[in-house]
Amino acid sequence: MVGFVPLGKLRRGQIAEIHRVHGQPEHVHRLEELGIRAGTRIEVFRPGNPCIVRTAGNKLCLRTGDLVDILVRPAAGDGAI
Repeated sequence: MVGFVPLGKLRRGQIAEIHRVHGQPEHVHRLEELGIRAGTRIEVFRPGNPCIVRTAGNKLCLRTGDLVDILVRPAAGDGAI
């Protein structure tokens, strides 16, 4: 079983489930409004920092680091989101 990793460690095309979003409450709240919250499945469109993820038919550009950390659990297979 794969553990949790920072979002920035995923490769292009990799699918994962968000485990935790940690940071300043106003930043976490804004990400939750955009659909980035625990339990959400995402696909990495462009890895790195900033990265671009696809979720619920939308692409979002996210920068993690000092203000917010996103931990994910990589999916075992290549299932669609």
